[in-house]
Amino acid sequence: MAYRLMCMTAHPDDECGAFGGALLLAHAAGVETTVICLTEGQAASNRGDASSGEELAQMRRDEFAAAGEILGVSRGEVLHYPDGKLARHDPTELIGVLVERIRQWRPQVVLTFGGEGGVNLHRDHTVVSLAATTAFHWAGRPSAFPEQIDRGMQPYWPQKLYYSATPFLLVQDEVAKANTSRTPYSLTLHLGNHAEKKYEAFRKHTSQAILLDKARKAWEATANLEYYLLVAARGLQEAGADVAMFQGVIED
Repeated sequence: MAYRLMCMTAHPDDECGAFGGALLLAHAAGVETTVICLTEGQAASNRGDASSGEELAQMRRDEFAAAGEILGVSRGEVLHYPDGKLARHDPTELIGVLVERIRQWRPQVVLTFGGEGGVNLHRDHTVVSLAATTAFHWAGRPSAFPEQIDRGMQPYWPQKLYYSATPFLLVQDEVAKANTSRTPYSLTLHLGNHAEKKYEAFRKHTSQAILLDKARKAWEATANLEYYLLVAARGLQEAGADVAMFQGVIED
């Protein structure tokens, strides 16, 4: 038995920018970590040396793998959903894919974006938040996607769901930045010596190199802390400050 964490994101580099500290701290504590990324990021405005969407997609897959090695990710998976168009996709299919991953890898703790879209208010981030939240609640119900059960999968109830709540935004839209809602936080992670390693992992996303300095300044502005909100938990639990992601989690 061991502790297991799953991070659900929309684009390669999300795992570093929004969740890198949590993944590094989890790895250092011996936690098995999985990152599921819904798109290949092929519609990004920053394209490096790529001459086509297909070339950029492969480049970003490779960057995702390289960053994952530094973050200590046990397994990473990049899916093929269309970058920038998740809001047009069948939400039930997205939920089903994430339910299947939860049933397969059985994480006790799940991380994703808050509904506002985090970091750059990207609509894909909001969609993955909605799909991940529903998947968290449905993965343990045999009536949800019973065809997975028919294939031999077992229902599985994760124990905690967290939203990223770190208060920095990499957006040009000043009106949106000034007026957007924010996810409150219940847990503060102190990155300590892991802060530099988070930056090192982000540097592996060479196609997004133009964002490196801006991202680093944003992280330093938050004193190299990451903030998370405990959104859901298995069993009755009083809302309030949390001490650690795996506080109260039962190994299974």
